[in-house]
Amino acid sequence: MAEGETESPGPKKCGPYISSVTSRSVNLMIRGIVLFFIGVFLALVLNLLQIQRNVTLFPPDVIASIFSSAWWVPPCCGTASAVIGLLYPCIDRHLGEPHKFKREWSSVMRCVAVFVGINHASAKVDFDNNIQLSLTLAALSIGLWWTFDRSRTGFGLGVGIAFLATLVTQLLVYNGVYQYTSPDFLYVRSWLPCIFFAGGITMGNIGRQLAVVSTPSKGNNFKSEKRLCE
Repeated sequence: MAEGETESPGPKKCGPYISSVTSRSVNLMIRGIVLFFIGVFLALVLNLLQIQRNVTLFPPDVIASIFSSAWWVPPCCGTASAVIGLLYPCIDRHLGEPHKFKREWSSVMRCVAVFVGINHASAKVDFDNNIQLSLTLAALSIGLWWTFDRSRTGFGLGVGIAFLATLVTQLLVYNGVYQYTSPDFLYVRSWLPCIFFAGGITMGNIGRQLAVVSTPSKGNNFKSEKRLCE
């Protein structure tokens, strides 16, 4: 390098972000893995709360610890979380309605905290009857959607997820895989669809935020990197 010349500064590095180091297919796989483990973690924590309050009952030999209790629940919830978290941004993109409401990680973390609180309330708060509890959780779940989502796509997918998840749960209980104490909606509790709705909205928000961070823009830099590093 000639005397007097100065080295030009390189591009500002603020990663690593998923999009800067992976192809589209690997990007999708990494996001799916992250969503899977988030779902597994939430399932372990929330299922433990339900078992401690005797809302769900499993055979005595499988509740020796948090990891042995209903071993199939965390993988199933993790898989469902990955599908939901990848589906939300995909539907947004195909419908041409990108979700822009409260797109930051602090909002996502608050959404997760509210979802855990709703689930905890279903096991901890005592009401005179299940109808009052169901109406309260329904209001809280819709409030979660209004506070952290407000999209027609999010609401529609949340309702669909609640319906399908409740149907699958009914079939599992009917076949004796496990049971609910004091069921009042066929074989399950009437507030269960509210939990599934809130869970769908929560995982959808996480998936959307991961998609924001990992979506490359045109040019040498990434829009998400520029926004997060400024």
